[in-house]
Amino acid sequence: MTKDRKEPTGAGAIIALLIMVGTIGGGMMGQPSIGLLAGVGAGIAIALLLWWRERGK
Repeated sequence: MTKDRKEPTGAGAIIALLIMVGTIGGGMMGQPSIGLLAGVGAGIAIALLLWWRERGK
């Protein structure tokens, strides 16, 4: 491995955090399942944006 190559950014922690935040927020509104799905969707969207940003480097 060369020193010029940058390590990729991991997005697993971002996905996990958004899943928890979405579930808690949805639970406070009486809809934990919808919060979970929103957290998963937001986490995957951010992970894809990170991947897309680093893809060209």
